[in-house]
Amino acid sequence: MSASTSLSFFSSSLFLSSSYNKIPKLTSLSTTKPQYSLKSLSISCQVATLPILSFTGEKIGETYLDLKSAPPETARAVVHRGIITDQQNKRRGTASTLTRSEVRGGGRKPYPQKKTGRARRGSMRSPLRPGGGVIFGPKPRDWSIKINRKEKRLAMSTALSSAASESESVICVEEFGDKFEKPKTKEFIEAMNRWGLDPKEKVMFLMMDVSDNVGLSSRNIGTLRMLTPRTLNLFDILNSDKLVLTPDTVDYLNGRYGVDFEGETDEDDEEDDQDETEG
Repeated sequence: MSASTSLSFFSSSLFLSSSYNKIPKLTSLSTTKPQYSLKSLSISCQVATLPILSFTGEKIGETYLDLKSAPPETARAVVHRGIITDQQNKRRGTASTLTRSEVRGGGRKPYPQKKTGRARRGSMRSPLRPGGGVIFGPKPRDWSIKINRKEKRLAMSTALSSAASESESVICVEEFGDKFEKPKTKEFIEAMNRWGLDPKEKVMFLMMDVSDNVGLSSRNIGTLRMLTPRTLNLFDILNSDKLVLTPDTVDYLNGRYGVDFEGETDEDDEEDDQDETEG
């Protein structure tokens, strides 16, 4: 075949830019390595200003969230990998069915091989008959998958940054743990109305410590999730319509998921131990 009609794999337009024809032909071998322009994958930082509301619903100040965020072209993939890892690692993998060799009974031949006019049967444990074994049924297995610690933290901070970037999706409320003298769901709903929250919407509260009265007052609201830094997870962040923080949790998020965070913490070791236990 002539050179004009041959097709090279590397001459495809998928691998070469439009300026390929402008590159001069090399007449001699050169030891200089070609220079490629690689696109930087830097991690940006999202800053969101949040109003601080009092227990009565009045604005008493402002605070800010300064969190890491993955680049726009990879943000969805990072968060998707994080949520899939969390959900899949919760699977116990205990589903099990009996195969033909495990079904009890069937040792005797059901009926004679010949002179019956019926199909020949050697055992009642055949998967083709009711009560027989299961073909390719589920067996106990380990569904857990691994994710890098930094990637998991980046997925969490990206989800929080995405929630904070939407207007009025995240608010900050002063510490109200001591405002409830006794458990009362009606009083908690009234406080939510003062903060501009609809009890029918999915609301997630993130507090450093949940008092007994606050936990008992909010547990009867089916659309509400009351979390602490230990129970914070991607699913509840993405599944919530509104996110309520306290000044202490804002400082915690800026310290753990901020751009200045470096190294590992004791909570990372606890999360790894918990993942190994669940796996």
